[in-house]
Amino acid sequence: MADWGPVLVAVVLFVLLTPGLLLQLPGRNRTIEFSKMHTSVQSIIVHAVIYFAVLTIFLIPIGVHVYAG
Repeated sequence: MADWGPVLVAVVLFVLLTPGLLLQLPGRNRTIEFSKMHTSVQSIIVHAVIYFAVLTIFLIPIGVHVYAG
């Protein structure tokens, strides 16, 4: 049986935390901008740090597991 939990969590977080898709931290004109589809180096770094932190929390302490097969 394959454990699809880490893969599923990583894909969902990657889509949700793509800079500019839903929100952008920091924005160009404001701290938070919604659905602008523009990115900057600062927002890419902030979103990468948030992605790593949330992914680590979901996979290690919570231990999300989805078994298929």
